[in-house]
Amino acid sequence: MIVMKKNLADRNDGPKLKNDGGDISTATIGAMTGTTGEMFIRTRYPEAGLKCFDDIMDAVASLQAGKLEYVLTSYTTAIRVAGKNKKLIILPNRLIDEYAAIALPKDQPELLKKVNEILAQFKKDGTLDQIINRWIKPDSAGYQQVAIPKTTKGKPLVVAIAANREPMCFVSDNKITGLDCELIERIAHEIGRPVVYSDMKFSSLIAALGSGKADLVISNMSPTEERKKVVNFSDGYFMNPQVLMTVNTKAAGDGDHAGTSILADIKDSFHNNIIHEKRYLLLWNGLKVTFIISIMAALLGTILGGLICLMRMSKAKGLQLFAKVYIDLLRGIPQVVLLMLMFYVVFAPLDISGITVAIITFAMNFAAYVSEMFRTSIEGVNKGQTEAGIAMGFSKIKTFTYIILPQAIQRVLPVYKGEFIALVKMTAIVGYIAVQDLTKASDIIRSRTFDAFFPLVMIAIMYFALAWVLTYGLERIQIRFTPGRRGR
Repeated sequence: MIVMKKNLADRNDGPKLKNDGGDISTATIGAMTGTTGEMFIRTRYPEAGLKCFDDIMDAVASLQAGKLEYVLTSYTTAIRVAGKNKKLIILPNRLIDEYAAIALPKDQPELLKKVNEILAQFKKDGTLDQIINRWIKPDSAGYQQVAIPKTTKGKPLVVAIAANREPMCFVSDNKITGLDCELIERIAHEIGRPVVYSDMKFSSLIAALGSGKADLVISNMSPTEERKKVVNFSDGYFMNPQVLMTVNTKAAGDGDHAGTSILADIKDSFHNNIIHEKRYLLLWNGLKVTFIISIMAALLGTILGGLICLMRMSKAKGLQLFAKVYIDLLRGIPQVVLLMLMFYVVFAPLDISGITVAIITFAMNFAAYVSEMFRTSIEGVNKGQTEAGIAMGFSKIKTFTYIILPQAIQRVLPVYKGEFIALVKMTAIVGYIAVQDLTKASDIIRSRTFDAFFPLVMIAIMYFALAWVLTYGLERIQIRFTPGRRGR
């Protein structure tokens, strides 16, 4: 196992900091959900105010906003964050000396054996040392890119990864790279299998492995007793201690932005977050995924909602009961829980993409709400109009189609519009199942630029623009079904 020998104290010389780590037992500390850092604080300092985040940059944003006193993270991540933000500093104490390893399913002992044999060979011939030296830069220097031998034929090795942990695993030039990635790609080449990455939130990695959605996990993950109960771990390949980051109070008032204007700062942020490394492609691809999921889920959910509405209004007691149970059940389950259940449990045995699962899940949830909107809109039309239509010689179907339905659509569109926009915003959770939407693209950019705020503002504007365009389209449809507003 490779042990990092960098002296952390070298990064913290000078006057004493206000937050020097001495108050950790009662301080407010941020950590990533499911990491050893979170477990360490929970067990060692139960009186501390622990705040858990799905992305380390969310914790950094909270630290910069004064909501936290410290952020606990791996040293390799801390040096990149502190290197890009001079207002943050790494404290010298190593809280946990942990090693990173590769996680594999319990039912794959042969694959584990192969991985360990290759790791042992890499350690012996110096390959592992070379990989680490190319990616671990305590002075935040640039990385050394080299050609990595790759296998293009054979059964793909699906690798679950949280590509927001630079320099271990991150997105650069719209592809996943880093120390973990070079290591696993070299291992896969030795095994004779091509690598396919499945990028998801760190807290979902073990679930993906357990459900069969991935063959292994490599994401700067450390073996713990709880994790060892459900998955196997390879031999360690890198010692990566957990350290505390805090606001550098020595730098307060130093005037980091003296002589620069707000416009210059915005221009710099725009270039770093959008232009550099063609990051606008991440946003464009994420926007397309969000749009596709939203539109397809709304269309499928509207059709399904119509069927549920018919069942709810049916005279058959069995259909009424089924519809009522469906509506109550889908309304009662949080959307993110339902999404993960569908991906990691219901559709786990099937080779189905995360986008398809997201569309189905959001459609099911959307149907539960719009079905009741349809029912109340239909029941809101005066029953006398149905009787009048039949008296005029219309059949029940024609009466509903030409008399009741247009009025029901006119009544339902205002509330349907609001539910549809809520659906668009709800798609922001698809990152839990390895789908790269608009929000996930923002997370990837923040993990590279370590800019805690600009990407969030940028994504908020893009969601607003998307919602405005879709709302405008629904308003045009509403005008078509409102006689008094036609022609406007």
